[in-house]
Amino acid sequence: MCSKQSGIITAVIGMAVAGWAQTASADTLRLLTWGGYAPADVVEMFEAETGHTVEVTLSNNEEMIAKLRATAGGGFDLAQPSQDRIAGPQEEFRIYKPIDMSKIDESQFIPSMLKATMANTTVGGEVYGVPHVWGTSGLVLDTTEAGMVKDYTDLCSDAVAGKVSYRLKRPTLIGFAFAMGMDPFAAYGDEAAYTEIMEKVEAKLVECKPHVKTYWGGGDELMGLVRSGEVVAAMAWDTGGWKLNADNPDITFVAPASGALGWIDTFVLPAKGQADEAAYDWINFVMQPEIAAKITDAAGNFTASKGADAFADDALKARYQASFPPEAVDNIKWYPPVPAGLEAIEGGVLDRVKAAN
Repeated sequence: MCSKQSGIITAVIGMAVAGWAQTASADTLRLLTWGGYAPADVVEMFEAETGHTVEVTLSNNEEMIAKLRATAGGGFDLAQPSQDRIAGPQEEFRIYKPIDMSKIDESQFIPSMLKATMANTTVGGEVYGVPHVWGTSGLVLDTTEAGMVKDYTDLCSDAVAGKVSYRLKRPTLIGFAFAMGMDPFAAYGDEAAYTEIMEKVEAKLVECKPHVKTYWGGGDELMGLVRSGEVVAAMAWDTGGWKLNADNPDITFVAPASGALGWIDTFVLPAKGQADEAAYDWINFVMQPEIAAKITDAAGNFTASKGADAFADDALKARYQASFPPEAVDNIKWYPPVPAGLEAIEGGVLDRVKAAN
């Protein structure tokens, strides 16, 4: 009897210890994220308000996926890959767990961004990602010289001939396709249809080639070209346009008529995360507009928090609101996951455009 009772007591103690360990781990949020997305002051505020602690590991898309693959979704409780790195890795490696949307305060999100991200991260009827930080590429213009440029294809206008620059990269192909009235994303599932779209874009880019001053390769190169006045119209990122605007109010980022091209870094739950409640608490905390504005100040990009721009730095807020009235935000074309085979099609187009006389 004593031996049996001792065994029961030992088992009870063991269960209690295990319970304590689980509680302790659940109070610690292991966050795998990008630089600027978890500023020290925001972490301190979250810890003080919730009682959770936060361990931040900085990473990038490739490293995030590699770390989660290596552990089958273990080691972290919340991660922040871009939305096009969710459906594919989930289908292949099962490294995430579904998000319980009932635990997310959806009212804090810009509706169009939340809807787009949920659609692009749905696998098997389950949602695996919600939006956080985002940015776009579109038009960077000297408005005194290139005010007539309203869309990507206007870069081929005679009015700006010889003073245009863009990259020979896939965003240019995608942007021109939309500006030409086609929807390349809708053709992602049909290789023949996508090839047809890319052939039309190729012809346009070859036609446009004499108008191009240079195909820029790096951000510093483009900034120098625009600052010097050698380039008055370019396809580039929003943050680059806003940096130029800080030096010259005539230069700024403009959302194209057919829609800026958008990327979103998300929140996902790793498959073996141990602190889901802390993860949901973090998401709901940082999506509060005033907190989200602190992340914008740290990261330089805006978030999907509804109304957060009102709390951003005054100068940055003014640039954002001028570039992105609500209708321009709702018109952003968000990058979905790229199916296998399409990059080879795009690579062929880019090579032929580069080689064209």
